[in-house]
Amino acid sequence: MELMYAILLAVGALIVGAVAAGLVAFRMGIRHRKKTAEALIGSAEEKARTIEEEAALKAEAMKKEKLLEARDEIHRMRNEADRELKERRADQQRQDRRLQQKEEALDRKIENYEKKEEMIAARRKEVETRLAEAESLKKSQFEMLERISGYTAEQAKEYLLKGLEEDLAHDKAVRIADYETRLKDEADQRARNLISHAIQRVAADQVSETTVSVVPLPSDEMKGRIIGREGRNIRAIETLTGVDLIIDDTPEAITLSGFDPVRREIARLSLEHLITDGRIHPARIEEMVDKARREVEANIKAEGERAVLETGLHGIHPEVVRLLGRLHYRTSYGQNVLNHSMEVAFLAGIMASELGLDPEVARRAGLLHDIGKAVDHEVEGSHVEIGVDIARKYKESDAVIHAIQAHHGDVEATTVVACLVQAADAISAARPGARRENLENYIKRLEKLEEIANDFNGVERSFAIQAGREIRILVKPELVSDDQMTLLAHDIAKKIESDMEFPGQIKVHLIRENRAVDYAK
Repeated sequence: MELMYAILLAVGALIVGAVAAGLVAFRMGIRHRKKTAEALIGSAEEKARTIEEEAALKAEAMKKEKLLEARDEIHRMRNEADRELKERRADQQRQDRRLQQKEEALDRKIENYEKKEEMIAARRKEVETRLAEAESLKKSQFEMLERISGYTAEQAKEYLLKGLEEDLAHDKAVRIADYETRLKDEADQRARNLISHAIQRVAADQVSETTVSVVPLPSDEMKGRIIGREGRNIRAIETLTGVDLIIDDTPEAITLSGFDPVRREIARLSLEHLITDGRIHPARIEEMVDKARREVEANIKAEGERAVLETGLHGIHPEVVRLLGRLHYRTSYGQNVLNHSMEVAFLAGIMASELGLDPEVARRAGLLHDIGKAVDHEVEGSHVEIGVDIARKYKESDAVIHAIQAHHGDVEATTVVACLVQAADAISAARPGARRENLENYIKRLEKLEEIANDFNGVERSFAIQAGREIRILVKPELVSDDQMTLLAHDIAKKIESDMEFPGQIKVHLIRENRAVDYAK
């Protein structure tokens, strides 16, 4: 135990000694660091004082330098300001001089204007004085002229205007005659070449115009069979076809009468089939009429397709083709309308080619120009109006529609194609042998022609000659002067165009004759 106490004491003593030694060493270290720190602080303070002194010296030097630079800049800016001020003063002086010059020039102009105004006022006064003198002189001269001539001013004016109108009428007639002569001289040769060339390349067949068809019979005994018991057979035929059967004393023939050529053709074919078959009764009649109707429809389609094929056209609506085929059974003044339409198409196409135009458009317009005649018995309106409606319905071009509308002059032709169709239509209708008309219509047309001419003031007599192609008019020489004849002929021609329908053209020929008669005694 004592040993243990002794060890513990020894250890405690060592610990106490170590602690004491550490404290001594710690205090000594603190003193040494303090001395070192004081030395560093003193050195730093010295450096700081040195840096501060150097900075003060540098700042003073920089201050002096900046002051010098500022003085130089101020001096430079002052010089620039002085120079700019001098320039502005010089500019101001120049502007002042210019303004002064302008003011002087303006003063001179004002002075000149004032002088001119004075001169103008003086001249105006002088002119007014002279005008007053002229008016006075004019009035005295008018009074003197009225006393000398015996006319008042209004009477003299009327006399002068009348003379002027006569002179103008003379000049107008001379110019119209000269213009027409020159135009005809220039156009006749070209037109003759085009038309003769077109005519030489076209030919067409003709058929007779009629509203009746004749069906030959093998014997007169067949008439009774066609009439049937109590007329039942003939009633059935007329009811189914819409055509009147005329059975008279004509030997071995029956006449079919009807305005519709297609119905007449159906009735004719039906009768021929019934006569050939020999069995004639209502049921058989109905069967044959249906058969004939199918044949005619097929023929209509074939004729329409033939017309389109021969004229070299395409894109025509099938219904329009069918209407063209119907024209095969339509005639006008003895001319088959389908053949006439094809002829017009060929003529218009040839003339269009000669003129460098599109021949297909001209042929199309020529072929369709009378398309309205295919249904003019069924639809209200003229064949021109109907044709225009058909063309619009089936989307034909504006050029074709206008040519259809203008081919009889219902509207003024505004395109070359329309003029070509008009010319081709007249050529086809007017060429020898193309058309004929019955005597009654022919006489009525000639009478109407003379009646129109006789209605004009100054016409003494008129004569329709050359089968209505020319009208010769005798005028009263005391009412119609030589100068007025040209205007009168033009007016009569326009009246004929507006009031009549005719193929080709009509020549209006005026004759004025002065006769003096005396007797020797």
